[in-house]
Amino acid sequence: MQQLTGDEILALDRAHLWHPYASIDPTAPLFPVARAEGCELILCDGRRLVDGMSSWWSAIHGYNHPQLNQAVIDQINDMAHVMFGGLTHSPAARLGVRLVDIAPPGLTRVFLADSGSVSVEVAIKMAIQYWRSRGRADKSQLLALRGGYHGDTLGAMSVCDPVTGMHQLFRGVLPQQLFIERPAVAFDQEWDETAIAPLEQILERHHASLAALILEPIVQGAGGMYFYHPEYLRRARALCDTWGVLLIADEIATGFGRSGRMFACEHAGISPDILCLGKALTGGYMTLAATLCSEHVARGICEGEAGVFMHGPTFMGNPLACALANTSLDLLLESSWQRRVQDLETQLRQELEPVKQCGAVKEARVLGAIGVVELHAPVDMKKLVPRLVDMGVWLRPFGRLLYTMPPYSITAEQLSRITAAINKLCLELS
Repeated sequence: MQQLTGDEILALDRAHLWHPYASIDPTAPLFPVARAEGCELILCDGRRLVDGMSSWWSAIHGYNHPQLNQAVIDQINDMAHVMFGGLTHSPAARLGVRLVDIAPPGLTRVFLADSGSVSVEVAIKMAIQYWRSRGRADKSQLLALRGGYHGDTLGAMSVCDPVTGMHQLFRGVLPQQLFIERPAVAFDQEWDETAIAPLEQILERHHASLAALILEPIVQGAGGMYFYHPEYLRRARALCDTWGVLLIADEIATGFGRSGRMFACEHAGISPDILCLGKALTGGYMTLAATLCSEHVARGICEGEAGVFMHGPTFMGNPLACALANTSLDLLLESSWQRRVQDLETQLRQELEPVKQCGAVKEARVLGAIGVVELHAPVDMKKLVPRLVDMGVWLRPFGRLLYTMPPYSITAEQLSRITAAINKLCLELS
């Protein structure tokens, strides 16, 4: 098939396509990509951009990786897809046992889904159906943290921050959930016992109607890139046990090493009842997600009146995606990923230190392979993104946040190009 030029791509795109969190404004910045390799995006005009976003945090091994490429070729020669209802196959079976092996202890059942948002929908339905199966249909509400973000489908939207979670337009039609202020103690601060009191109070008051508490462990992602104290998560686990509320951990953004641990739950040494995974699961090659749960939750659902869990995506357990996920896990687990993420954290801390002196900057924070600069004022995307492209880096700021979550395979020189661009931009904004 003949390749389109950059101008042809732009013309067709402007006429017909719609991009995420965007209007159909024909003047919005848009950059046609010809190919990607390593940690770089090559635009149709020949410019090369160091990717500081890992394609929304998923491409942890970089692009055009030979082993991931080969996994696609090998699997497609057998089968690209087969329905998962009543059938199974090797890639899915292998992936299930591997996820159970590396997940926090006690999570024994794996439901394979299409995307991160869907994995959250599945988790919510699991929690509600679990309680219905136990004769507690009254326990149907969710408790979530302000500053949280869990996806764009209806159920997931209902547990995103109702003010900053990008979904205020839909408040009138979404299920009404309960919210609590985000943890008051940041990751690197000294623990303050009063920080857990709001959660204690709301669980004591509303536990009879609550199916689950859903949270992003340690790192709140798209809702604000806030890192909170592990003790809060430890106490949340204990309080959920005390008051008979399930705990859902949304590790779509943090899973597979991003925070410096395989899963962010490990910072607190806890296991949730239900765990949501996605993004980096296939190394950024294909969409795939998983919702893991304990044997107790799975049996509770299946021993109820329905006898089955009421969910089933068409492309559930897609063999291509599962084969990629297995290979991505091979690449991660056979590497010294902990040292690599620690090196990235050290470099980000050192090289983002100067931005703290910029007048436009409120705070800079780093955890694992996550570097965040929070500004005093929201950014102008139309101006900021092209400026970053001119500096040879790809970043996608939002709100007041200028941040990077690079591939683990990025070189020190490439990461320095990203941090230099961030420093320069902050100076320009001050």
